[in-house]
Amino acid sequence: MILPVFIQAPWVHIFPLSALLFTFVLLITGLLLIEFFADRFINVGSLLIGVSGSWFGGCLFWGWLRAYPVWHLPVEAIALPIALVGLNTRWRMGSGFYLASLLGTAITDFMIVCTGVMKSWPNVVNANFKNASKLLGQTAHDLLHFDKIILLLLASALILYIAYLMDKRSMLGSDFEKTWIVSSSALVTTLWVDGLFLITTLIQPQLSGLI
Repeated sequence: MILPVFIQAPWVHIFPLSALLFTFVLLITGLLLIEFFADRFINVGSLLIGVSGSWFGGCLFWGWLRAYPVWHLPVEAIALPIALVGLNTRWRMGSGFYLASLLGTAITDFMIVCTGVMKSWPNVVNANFKNASKLLGQTAHDLLHFDKIILLLLASALILYIAYLMDKRSMLGSDFEKTWIVSSSALVTTLWVDGLFLITTLIQPQLSGLI
């Protein structure tokens, strides 16, 4: 689940329109799998539909609204009503993936506000490449202060705890068993993605795909 994010980040930065249009490739593929190959690929199809929702919101924000971090969560939540309805359909796995990813995004954005990153973000994305790289690296290093590290660790613990609760729900046995497992994995993936972005930015900001 990590790979699509690291493909999307540089793609949407360089060719935002084609990245956005790829949403429909994911969506149509998912719909076709559910409609014509449901016996074997209904879970894969449902998951692709969920990924398409996250992909679409991500492309909209990072392609055209990246300088306005306050819009990140609202734009990422663009498919929220559909996902909520989808929980009671055969698309429930995709809906679970999308909702868990959105929860991870909400926690991440809250930490961005608490650690002060949101204030500096517009300056990073509006700067030229050389200055943006320097500013992004400095922003990442600022997160290494003790108080901010504690906040990040608390957020990580919260994500892991919620994922643990999801795993426990999956063991109760129901139509949502696989959905809880996928949701738990999607939420934990938030930690991997955020952690890898931070490490990459600390080492070489240009490789983060954010500038």
